[in-house]
Amino acid sequence: MLDPIDLEVMAHAFAGIAEEMGAVLVASAFSPNIRERRDSSAALFDADGVMVAQAAHIPVHLGAMPEAVAAVRALAPHPGDTFILNDPYTGGTHLPDITLVHAIAVGGVVGGYTVVRAHHSDVGGSRPGSMPPDSRTIFEEGIILPPTRWARNGAVDQTVERFVLANVRTPEMRRGDLAAQLAACERGADRYRALVAERGHAFVVAAGRDLLDYAERRTVAALANAVPDGVYEARDWMEGDGVDDADVELRVRVTAKGGRLTCDFAGTAGAARGNVNCPISVTHSAALFVVRCLAADDVPTNGGVQRVITVLAPPGCLVNAVWPSAVAAGNVETSQRITDLLFRALEDAAVPAQGQGTMNNIVFGGDGWTYYETLGGGQGAAARGDGPSGVHVGMSNTRNTPIEAFELDHPMRIRTYALRHGSGGTGRYRGGDGVVREYEALVPTDASVISERRRHAPRGTHGGADGAPGRNAVNGETLSGRIMRVLQIGDVLRIETPGGGGWGEA
Repeated sequence: MLDPIDLEVMAHAFAGIAEEMGAVLVASAFSPNIRERRDSSAALFDADGVMVAQAAHIPVHLGAMPEAVAAVRALAPHPGDTFILNDPYTGGTHLPDITLVHAIAVGGVVGGYTVVRAHHSDVGGSRPGSMPPDSRTIFEEGIILPPTRWARNGAVDQTVERFVLANVRTPEMRRGDLAAQLAACERGADRYRALVAERGHAFVVAAGRDLLDYAERRTVAALANAVPDGVYEARDWMEGDGVDDADVELRVRVTAKGGRLTCDFAGTAGAARGNVNCPISVTHSAALFVVRCLAADDVPTNGGVQRVITVLAPPGCLVNAVWPSAVAAGNVETSQRITDLLFRALEDAAVPAQGQGTMNNIVFGGDGWTYYETLGGGQGAAARGDGPSGVHVGMSNTRNTPIEAFELDHPMRIRTYALRHGSGGTGRYRGGDGVVREYEALVPTDASVISERRRHAPRGTHGGADGAPGRNAVNGETLSGRIMRVLQIGDVLRIETPGGGGWGEA
C-alpha cells in the first residue's frame, strides 16, 4: 500500500490527466455547446475498465462511463484503438452524447483507457438538435452507434466517418468536435504513458488500486456518519412524458447499512410512451452524484465511490429502460428527478432542499445550423446557507453560452437574460433564484423545449417554502413544459427557470 504522500501525489496526477483532456477538448471544439458551455466530460480508466479519475465535468456523463468502457472492452480492442458509441443500451446515455473510448498502448498491451463524452448539437433524427419532445422510440432521436472502431493509432476510419457524417444535419461541425474528442483522448494517453515512464508501470497500477480502496473507505465513513442505518423512502413525479400529460410516478426505498446504500426503485412507473425513459446507466449516475455530495470534497471521485452503492430497478420500468424505448429526456430530465427523489429520501442528512430539478433543454435549428443549450436556475438552500442563484443544478454542471457567442453564430437575438428575482423559496435560508432568458427569432426557426418543474415546484425542507415553478411562453402565451413549433421572424420565446426550495422556518 502506498504511503499517504504518494497516494495524494498520484491522486492529483491521475486527476490532472483527466482535466488536461477536458482542456484540450474545449480548446479544440467547433460547437458553442462544447467550446462555451463545456457540455462534455473526460475520465481515466485502468486496464480492468475501472474509473481511476475524472475531471470535474458533467455528473450524468461520468457516472455512466463505466458501462461504455465495459462495452468496448467486450470487443477486445487493440492497443491504440479508439471506439465511438452513443447507444444508450450499450454504454451510452442518450444519442446526442457521443463517447470516444481510447485504449492506451503501454508496452504493447492495453494499459488503460481515456474516455471523452460530449453532447453534439445534432445527430440526426426527426427534429433539428436530436431532442424531439414527442419521440416514442429511439429511432426518432438520431443515428445509433453501437461500439465501433473509430480510429487506429490516431488514423480515423474514413468509411465510418463518412457514414456518421451522412446522418447529421451539421457534418462539418460534427467532424470538428469529433476530431477534438480524439485529440483529447490521445493527449490523455500521452500523459498516462509519461507517468508510467516516470514512476514505473507497476507503481502506477498499484497507485490506482490503492486510490480506489481509499475512496471506498472514505465514502463508507462519510455515509455512516451522515445516514444512520435504516430505511428511507420518497416519491416524486415527472410532469408527463412528452406524449401523455399525466404525471409519471417515481419511488425509491433507500436502505442504509454500515455506510453503504441500496437504492431500490420498485414501485416506479413502467415504461413511458414518451422519451422520459432512463437507461440504468443514468440511474447509476444519479445515485453516484447523491452519494458523492455526502462525501468530503477531497475524496477522489473514482470507481471506489461506486462500490458503496447498489441500484435495483425492475427491467422495463421508467428508470431501467429497455430497447427500443425513447430516452432523449430520460438522460436530462429523469436523471434530475432521481437526484431530487434521493435527496428527498435522505433529507435528514446534510443535503440541500430541492433545486430547480430540470435542465431546461432549449433546441433551435434552421437551414444548415442547429443549437442546443441548457439553462441554470435556483439551487436549494441547505443548513449551511442560502442556495446559489442562476446555476446548473444536480446532474448538469455546464456553463452558460455568452450572449455574444450565441448571437455571433446563430440568426437569433437574446432579448433578456437576467435573474428571476424572488423565485427562490423563503426560509431560514433562501433557495436560489432562477433565470429569465428571451430568444427572438431573426429567421424562421424550429424550436424545441424539454423542461420540468412547470407545475410541481421544487420543494423546500425542514419548514422552508417551495421554490417557484418555471414558465415557458411564446409571444406572452404560456405554454407547457414541452414545446415544438416554428418561430417566425420576430417571435420571442421566453423561459423562466424554477427557483430552489428554502431550508428551515423563516
